[in-house]
Order: sequence, then structure tokens, then C-alpha cells
Amino acid sequence: MREIGIGIIGGGYMGKAHAVAMSAVGAVFDTALRPRLEMIAASTALSAERYRAAYGFGRATHDWRVLVNDPKVEAVVIAAPQETHREIAEAAFARGKPVLCEKPLGATIEDARAMVAAAEAAGAANMVGFNYIRTPASQYARQLVADGEIGEVTWFRGEHTEDFLSDPETPFNWRCTGDANGTLGDLAPHMINAALALLGPIAQVSACMETVHEKRPGGRVDNDDQAQMMCRFAHGTMGQMHFSRIATGRKMGYAYEITGTRGAIRFDQEDQNAIHLYRSTGPEAGRGFTRILTGPAHPDYLPFCQGPGHGTGYQDQIIIEARDFLKAIETGAPVWPSFRDGLAVGLVIAAARQAADTGQWCDVEKH
Repeated sequence: MREIGIGIIGGGYMGKAHAVAMSAVGAVFDTALRPRLEMIAASTALSAERYRAAYGFGRATHDWRVLVNDPKVEAVVIAAPQETHREIAEAAFARGKPVLCEKPLGATIEDARAMVAAAEAAGAANMVGFNYIRTPASQYARQLVADGEIGEVTWFRGEHTEDFLSDPETPFNWRCTGDANGTLGDLAPHMINAALALLGPIAQVSACMETVHEKRPGGRVDNDDQAQMMCRFAHGTMGQMHFSRIATGRKMGYAYEITGTRGAIRFDQEDQNAIHLYRSTGPEAGRGFTRILTGPAHPDYLPFCQGPGHGTGYQDQIIIEARDFLKAIETGAPVWPSFRDGLAVGLVIAAARQAADTGQWCDVEKH
């Protein structure tokens, strides 16, 4: 095994999650590459130093360029605002450094395309941080679908619903302005990524979006509170997705249902260590959904715990993500989801915006 110097840009919620993951991944998965928390960058020297001391980095800087250019930083994690993703990624790839970028890939489709081009020109490992699809339960769901265990898929329903802005008296904040911070830009990418992972490319969409609470204490909201989308997958399956930040009572409503000719699957992230599976076998009187608790027999569970039903958590998803990123760096093999996979999500969102504006079905542009 050998050490690899990690630089993380952004020390907030996701910056901390990635720092903890990089600290733990070697012990959890016995990775050939062992991360060394080399440098962290934040918007001010004071905050950068605070994050350095809290997370265990060797050095800190208030200038991300210093981090990217430093020879001891061998891989870069971008956990900064969306509008910074492109410039940082292009700078890192210009130096041949692998990049793990938080979702969404870029603030615009143009940014995302440029980031894909830079990644592929550099030939460096590149990955987008869609962590929820990495739970052992959702990995198992992907296996079930791919293996044909529920037959031919005939329907998909997905949602990403939360309630952090359900109270109209919640003050205006950064989430209330700009398309990238609205529900379609912020929450939808995770479930669209799940849909693509589970069922493959989406060909067409019809969508609508709305701002329910237009005025909040301190400002006027200029982006969407909720959106919904009908879709047609490339292989013909119909689907529907709903996204909301005002879904009262929903805390982490990343949920999906997949209906097939011989069975069905249900999953809800609020119960992330269980999956519900229906099989059309045996006498009708005995059929029903079976709740399966994840355990060592399911993907990526055993490294965390030897006991079935004990469960994994949010941070464990980021550790799995870190393992995949390090493996891509070590082997040179492509990692999913790559920047190109992140662009695929962005193209679906762009088509949904166009569909909402025109009131018509729109084709998802090829990439």
C-alpha cells in the first residue's frame, strides 16, 4: 500500500463528510491507496485553519489554486459551491490530478460539458458524488433488476422529497435564489441518477415546476419549491418522478418503486437498511412484499459490520464512494458515476426545464 495526498476544497457539510471518509476508508476496505489529509481550502484563512484543525489536515489555505497546484496534493475533492466546480476541475485536470466532484457536476450544461471534456482529455480518474445509490439496499436493487429477478420492468416511480422549506415563515436563504439551488437543481439530481442507474437512459420527459411560497421573511424566492416529471426510458418503460423541498414530514424521502412482470421493488431512504421485494411465485394467498434487512450478504455491507440488520448510515455511503474513487486512481479503470454520467443527469434536468417552459414532451439530448 502507499499513501496518496488528498486535497479537499470546501470544509462545510460535505467537506467534513469527505474528510471523515478519507480518514476511515483505508481501515474499512483495506485499500491499496491510503489517503493522507494533505490540505484543505476554504473561503477565508480563518475558516480553513479551523477545518484543518478539526478534521486533521496537514495544511490549510484560503485559495483553492494553492491546493490544486501543490505537488503533495495528488487527488482533489470538490465540495465547494456549484459555480466553482468547472474552474477548479479544469485546473486539476490540467495538472493530471484525479477529481471527485460533488453533485451536480456543473452549474450549467455548458460547465458540465467542459468538465467532461477536460476529464477525458486528461485521462485522469473522475467521479461525481451521488452517494445515496451506494447503500447496500440500492446496490442490491440494481442487482435484482439487472438479473431479471422481477421480470421485464414496466414502471418506475421515484421521489426526492424533504421539508426543510415547508414552513413559509422560514427566512429567505441561499437556497431560495438561482436555478441551481432550486428543487430541480438541488434535490432532483439524486433521484434522476438513481433512475438512470436502475433502468438506464431516459429518452423523453414532460415536466412542470412551481414556487409555492414566493415570499419569505427577508426576500422573494425566484426558484422552484417542487417539480414533477413524467419520463420514457430508452427501452420504452414509463416512469414518473416528484421532487420537493416543502414536503411536510419528509426528512429524506429518496424513494422509488420498480414494477416488473414477475415482481416489484420498493425502497425508502428513511429506512435505508431495508428493501421490500415482491415475487410473483407460489400460491396467490401467500404472496406479498417481503421486508429484507440488509446484512453481510448484500453489497458493501460486511466491511462495516458482521451482523445482519445492524445497518449502515449516511457517512458509510461516502466511505464507499471514497473506496470507489481510490480504486479508480489505483487501477486506471473507469469509475461509476463518472463526469460523463453526471452530464447525463444534467441533460435530463435541462430537458425537464425545457418541457416545463413549453408544456410539451422534450427529447433528452444525447451526449
